[in-house]
This record gives sequence, C-alpha cells and structure tokens, in this order.
Amino acid sequence: MWNRRGYNLNDSKKLRVTRADIEEARRKIAGVVRRTGLEISREASKKMDRQIYFKMEHTQITGSFKLRGALNKIQSLSEEDKKRGVIASSAGNHAQGVAYSATNLGVKSTIVMPVNAPLIKTEATRSYGAEVIHHGEIVDDATDRARQLEMEHGFVFIHPYQDELIIAGQGTIGLEIFEDLPDVDTVIVPIGGGGLISGVAVALKSLNPKIRVIGVVSDKADGMAKLYSRKDPYIGLPISTIADGIAIKKPSQLMFDSFISQYVDEIVSVSDDEIADAIVFALEKKKAVLEGAGAAGLAALFSRTLQLGNKVCVLLCGGNIDLNTISQIIQMGQIHRGRLCELSVIVADVPGNLSVVVKILAEMKANVLEVHHNRILQGLHLRETKIDFVVETKSLRHIEEIKARLIQQGIRTV
Repeated sequence: MWNRRGYNLNDSKKLRVTRADIEEARRKIAGVVRRTGLEISREASKKMDRQIYFKMEHTQITGSFKLRGALNKIQSLSEEDKKRGVIASSAGNHAQGVAYSATNLGVKSTIVMPVNAPLIKTEATRSYGAEVIHHGEIVDDATDRARQLEMEHGFVFIHPYQDELIIAGQGTIGLEIFEDLPDVDTVIVPIGGGGLISGVAVALKSLNPKIRVIGVVSDKADGMAKLYSRKDPYIGLPISTIADGIAIKKPSQLMFDSFISQYVDEIVSVSDDEIADAIVFALEKKKAVLEGAGAAGLAALFSRTLQLGNKVCVLLCGGNIDLNTISQIIQMGQIHRGRLCELSVIVADVPGNLSVVVKILAEMKANVLEVHHNRILQGLHLRETKIDFVVETKSLRHIEEIKARLIQQGIRTV
C-alpha cells in the first residue's frame, strides 16, 4: 500500500497510533493536564481575512504541550520500570514535562540538556524535581549522553517523540481542537522531532480527513521539510536559532515514514526574524508570551502563502522564553516596525548644534533615548562630529519624515 505522496506504508517497523490510543491517553492524563483554551484572534483574523483561532497550549502546566506525552508515557510504565527511574534529553520543554510527570508519580528523573539550553528551562526542570546534567551543544548531543547513562544505570529512556505513548499524549491536543471547533479546516503545527504534529494529525484526520495539517520548521533546522520534499536532509552546520525547541539537526526517518508522510499536507520553513515578529505580535495584540518554537506556526501564517480554509487554528505550543532573549526580540521587533531607530548625523563641532538637532527631533515627536558623540571617525573633516541618536518613533514612515526634515535644515544624515 502506498500513500498519496508515493511512500510505502507497509513497513512493519513503523510506529502506529490510533484515535483509540489518543482517547486512552486523554483518560490517563485527565486531572493533571490542563485543557487549554481555543481563542479567536480578531487582529490575526483581520490581517488574514479569515477566522484565525489560537490553541493556547503555551498556558499548559510547565509552559508547553510536552507534559501530555510525558505523563502518558510514565504513567504507563510498570512498577519495576518506575523504580529504575527515568532519563530524557531535551532543550527544555520535554525536560520539564518529564520532570513534572515523574515527580507527580513518585519516580526519580534525570535530564540531559545542551549546555546552551535557556536558563529559564534549566531552572524550571530542576524546580520540578529532576537532576539536570549539561552536555553538548544541541539536543542530538544530549541524547547521545542520555543513552549512555541509560545503559550505565538502567534508567528508562523517555524519548521526546519516537514513542507511541508520547505521540498519543500529544494527540490529545487534536481532540480538544476538534471538539472546540468542529468545522476547523486548517491546523498549523510546529515541527521539531515530529511527535506533536504526528499525534495532532492522527487525531484530526481520524475525525475529518479533509482537515489540512500544515507543519512549520525553522529554516536553520529544516531537515524534516527537506525529507518531505525528497531532498537531502543533511544539516552540516551547527544550529543556532531562537526556536531552540524545534532545533533538530537530524530529522527522524521513522517519524516521517510512520506519520508525517501520510498525515501532513504541507511543510514550510520560517526564519528567526519572522519568528521574532510573530512573538512581538503575540505580545502586543494577544498579550501572550511565546518562545521561538511556540511562535513558529504564527510566523508561517503571516509570512508564507499557505493553502488556508476559512477557519484556521494555529497551535501556540510553548511559552518558556528566556527574559534576556525576549528583551532582544522586543527590541528587534520595535526596529522592524519603525518604533525604534538609530539615527546618525554629521554636524559642525560647535556649541549649539546638538540642541538644533534635538529641537527638530522634538518637533517631529521623536523621543530621544540615547546620544553619543564621535569626533574621531575616519572620514570626518576637521571640526566635524558624528552624533548618534537612539530614538523612539511611530513608524517607518515617521523615520523617513524625520530624515527629510533634517536634510531640509541642512543637516547631513548617515
């Protein structure tokens, strides 16, 4: 048997998850996992000229969807396996899901995290009761170390996505989306390892095969998108992206063959800048704090031409973002929107010229935040100075109007 994209479905090694498995997972995790809200976004709906709904999974306990699969998996372990303790590898969200679930069930947990994992996720994982070990630059490196410790100490390894119980747990999100919005026709889901989109897609397609499921990857870790397009998925360079939760260097062929090739209708990639813009949009318009991976679906909605129906659900799957990162993203977003700019002018180095420029900026309703003089810049003439301003502005158009006014007054801008 072959699916519509020409992939063989008869491989006995494939993972298999049914709607019955997902319904069973929901029964197991009920009472611990929060049923997150599904809310329409007026701003996004107006922007896209269709009804856009957000599945607010970033408000889940531990701040992401990962709790669902982890709890379903650990609850299903035998008493003997629970006594051995569990181990996992993660950049943060799976770590927190495993730690919280294990502690809730009285099971010891050890988590291996990359050395550059966000501090907020590392500290949260410890606070949920896990022993945290740092190893490697990316999740793949941490996984290798976790597998070694599994062999050395007899721990039970909790895979973040290549596990039927994990996938079934994540699939409970799909059930909730359909129950809250039965006529949904498009669902947009971020892809890291593929466990989330696999579970959600199985649930949705079993309820209505016509629902389009669109996956989103980071363009810095787009191996699954390449697999989907029948291209070489190899990623040779180290991965650096604000979407650390979906930064998987080597895509899982098993996940692709078992689920993604069958149930996913389209996969697109988004850039860090596009994700940053989506984070700023969510903060400003929805008052929602999203991490990079959690905002990937929203970035795709706004920045890619997708085949969308009239009722679209975007899965906001995580909100665990480092405060330093979010401050940088907000600043980047302000610059992109013309709310913040660095403006440089060159004037004669004589008393009074600074006040002339500042007066013009005040008249143009620009708020000066910082001022720096530079008298030794190469290219300056004798008795000239370069003055750098950081100013708050209203828009990109406002910035151009300020520049035009300065030039009109004979002030040279850089």
